[in-house]
Amino acid sequence: MNTTPLRVLIHGASGRMGQALMRLAAESPANWQVVAAVTRRAPAQRVVDGVPHFAAAELAGVPDFDAAIDFSLPEGFDPVLALCVARARPLVSGTTGLSPEQRGKLDAAAATIALLWASNFSVGVAVLNELVERAARALPGWDCDIVESHHVHKKDAPSGTALTLGESAQQGGAQPRYASLRAGDIVGEHLVQFAGQGERIELVHRATNRDIFARGALQAASGLAGRAPGAYTMRGLLFCDA
Repeated sequence: MNTTPLRVLIHGASGRMGQALMRLAAESPANWQVVAAVTRRAPAQRVVDGVPHFAAAELAGVPDFDAAIDFSLPEGFDPVLALCVARARPLVSGTTGLSPEQRGKLDAAAATIALLWASNFSVGVAVLNELVERAARALPGWDCDIVESHHVHKKDAPSGTALTLGESAQQGGAQPRYASLRAGDIVGEHLVQFAGQGERIELVHRATNRDIFARGALQAASGLAGRAPGAYTMRGLLFCDA
């Protein structure tokens, strides 16, 4: 069995997700080795806890890596995608707000590298999407409602995760309706309800810690290593492409 850790580049290392990725990778050195941490501004220190740091403008000079994980901003997305294409390395990205042109570049890059873009990297949510489609397919004619709850600072509604769950329901033949709640410091809760005559099924995922998203992104990077070029999903890595 290969025990060599995956060499990871983290793009957007100073953000909340980037910091979580750095911490979790450091806690599992047998699985992941961060060989470059890239931040928008020039780093105050070149090496922190053994990890080389680079400014975004220095991206071309980073050492070799097995996979890149990007949680940055739309204006920083194009360079890291271009780097992965140039070096033929997989890319995992959770950067939101991409323009249609950037989406097009993602589609084009999938012809040459393995990549995965997702709005939610929770392994549990990936499983929930699978269950929702299966339930919708098995329950034709049932009402389908998706209720999502998040902290008061979240602006978009429905959430990207709720919309993705709705797409899974539609693939199974359901027509989902949405409701959104914003309260307190809720990390994220998604309820998918199927209601028929005299009975009801509820599928629920509750996130209590944001580390689940960073952990899922690291697992996705490992899952893409050695894969053929193409656009992958968390759900696909778990159920279809293994």
